[in-house]
Amino acid sequence: MNEILLGVDPREQSVPALVWAAEEAVRRGLVLRLVVAVPPAHDAVRYDAIAHQSALRTRAESAIANAEDLVRELHHGLRTATERVNGVPATVLCDMAQHVALVVVGSRRLGRLPEVFSESSVVAPLTARADCPVVVVRAPEHTTTHPPTVVVGVDGSESSQAAVAFALAEARLREARLRAVWVWPRSVLAHDDGEEGLAERRRLLADSLAGWAERYPDVAISQEVLRGHPVEQLALTSQESLSLVVGRRGRGGYSGMRLGSTVHGLLDRALCPVITVPLPRGERQTGHSAWADRSRSGTTDPPGPLPRSALGRADLHTGSTGSSPGSPGGAPRRPPTPSRSR
Repeated sequence: MNEILLGVDPREQSVPALVWAAEEAVRRGLVLRLVVAVPPAHDAVRYDAIAHQSALRTRAESAIANAEDLVRELHHGLRTATERVNGVPATVLCDMAQHVALVVVGSRRLGRLPEVFSESSVVAPLTARADCPVVVVRAPEHTTTHPPTVVVGVDGSESSQAAVAFALAEARLREARLRAVWVWPRSVLAHDDGEEGLAERRRLLADSLAGWAERYPDVAISQEVLRGHPVEQLALTSQESLSLVVGRRGRGGYSGMRLGSTVHGLLDRALCPVITVPLPRGERQTGHSAWADRSRSGTTDPPGPLPRSALGRADLHTGSTGSSPGSPGGAPRRPPTPSRSR
């Protein structure tokens, strides 16, 4: 898990997503892999379909080259690799997510229904199915707020425990505090709406965070129980946060249903990057170091290309920025290309 994967959109590259991914790769000491996927033509025998596919490939090549140039300007020494892959973007990124620490994508703000059912949708199906944490950068992180804060949504579930593990590791990386929030929806039953109910939620929140302060003594952890709708309250916390971390717990056939209504709502409304954390594969109970260990696993591994089994539709090309062609495990440097007009 020695790479961060950035999905490059050839139609509209998200600069905040690219900046976030590059800075995170620098913090973690990982390789940044930039990937652009070219969807298949619906009718491969028609001349106009072939011409359209050729235009898509050209646009994809330009988009990924421009993205790599911007990364080079931001962080000259950052190790990078680039790939142009043939396939449905969401499927390509999901397949590659099995072999990376994080996947980062921007959001085109399609709205809930198009984001779930549109053929070009990436955010909802990727967030619902990826085997690693997915970062959706709809809005930049709030770096001017002090102290810097990472927010994690907690509800006592195994998935929220995985989110807490990831959020603590992220807060330590950024020298930020962790704000753990339990949202308590207002009940129609009066007897469940008093001080006793509030005390019970505070106890549950404290139980969910038990033991973490000892493991992360350098991270200040605050605990809050907020009243209201989970999406509304967590979206409010995102107004002054570096990122908002939530667990993935949805089930169902369609990607949007698998994602869960709270996470789906936050992807549409949060005002900072949203990080969705799945349970680590094969874990019935969350170990305290599960995602924390995985997030740091790439710091000692040599960089290298993804296994080709994950890239069955790959054609073209890997590259490297800031590393010599003979560096151990490094991807080969991209051959010189003609100058591009900007």
